[in-house]
Amino acid sequence: MSQLFRINCGYQNYDWGKVGSTSAVAQFASSSDPTVSIDETKPYAELWMGTHPSVPSVAVDAPQVAGKTLRDLVSSEPQQFLHQSIIDKFGSSKELPFLFKVLSIQKVLSIQAHPDKKLGAILHAADPKNYPDDNHKPEMAIAVTDFEGFCGFKPLDQLANTLTTIPELHDIIGSEIVDEFVKGIKVGAAEGSAEDVENRKLLQKVFGKLMNTDEATIAAKATSLVERTKSDPKLFTAIDSRLPELIQRLDVQFPKDIGLFCGCLLLNHVALKSGEAMFLQAKDPHAYISGDIIECMAASDNVVRAGFTPKFKDVKNLVEMLTYSYGDVEKQKMPLLPFAKSRGDAVKSVLYDPPIAEFAVLQTIFDKKSGEKQEFDAFDGPSIIIATKGNGTIRVKGGEDQKVETGYVFFVAPGTEVELVSGSENEEFTTYRAFVEA
Repeated sequence: MSQLFRINCGYQNYDWGKVGSTSAVAQFASSSDPTVSIDETKPYAELWMGTHPSVPSVAVDAPQVAGKTLRDLVSSEPQQFLHQSIIDKFGSSKELPFLFKVLSIQKVLSIQAHPDKKLGAILHAADPKNYPDDNHKPEMAIAVTDFEGFCGFKPLDQLANTLTTIPELHDIIGSEIVDEFVKGIKVGAAEGSAEDVENRKLLQKVFGKLMNTDEATIAAKATSLVERTKSDPKLFTAIDSRLPELIQRLDVQFPKDIGLFCGCLLLNHVALKSGEAMFLQAKDPHAYISGDIIECMAASDNVVRAGFTPKFKDVKNLVEMLTYSYGDVEKQKMPLLPFAKSRGDAVKSVLYDPPIAEFAVLQTIFDKKSGEKQEFDAFDGPSIIIATKGNGTIRVKGGEDQKVETGYVFFVAPGTEVELVSGSENEEFTTYRAFVEA
């Protein structure tokens, strides 16, 4: 059975995706699969790479596997395609423990959080329609282009300032809860301390009051909020110079939405440059606003939504489940680490290693030269590689070359040493590789 083979990956046409060929998702899907014809009127939002049954990846080219879904291949030969250590650790012989994606974002995604394993199982058992998996869904986002998003609650002193400064938010929360929060928080409390626990309870009270406010009140206050960003922008720029434009832009996308408050005013506004990444823990609120990203997550599609969405909002579970962690957004960014199993001519080969077991991602970039080679030792687990820029070749060490173009995706079986060779003189050759080892 093949150790290295190309896969064509399915995509999702969600409303928030970039339209037509402006979308990296559409570009990659059509480059990989010539039967995909880009509809310039449709949004192309997500490319799914993995074994999740909702959007299957299908093997191509290799005679022994061509036409079969990656999920069927893994199920038929789990020791070969997963590795026994992965089966033992994650308890499944049918699927990869991670789901790899490309996202192209034109409009803000819903503000959301994901349950941990225990809550995921409970929600799935009680409501399988809205919670289709029994797993947790920690995520990592790596910027392919300039990216912005929301990630976690702002530091407490910033929240206190916002609650007392912005009249519309103050009116929604009410003087009693605002005063209790401002007077009760302990800035600088050690994580896990009694003061930190109390800080989180106070933050939960603020967020719970906001999320349980009736829609008519939210709509009226949102209208007033947007008008105030125009009539008194300095009130907002004193908090964050980006706030007036951000609130006005997202109001166009989702008029009078509660997300203008729970997202723009309560959550950190994150900006990532290409190659920067952030990790999103289970039970932490976040949203993607714009840009193209590589995303990797545990194999789950469970989402608890808060705002900027016409979909089901589970306010009760959301308010109860969040960790209410708060802090500087820089702490959410991932360090770029060296990786001993990658060596050669690439100008950059760095590891994004989040604090969870299901996945890590390796970025490899060749400069504008052809014929440069990077060797990778065998991994004790499966991996998926996508080329996001340039072209070259890939091969099992000592084997035949396979062509790599922008948008091509490959599955690499455990125990397989591979080599990448750059093929372009006028642009970088960039790949991302998601993998798991026990």
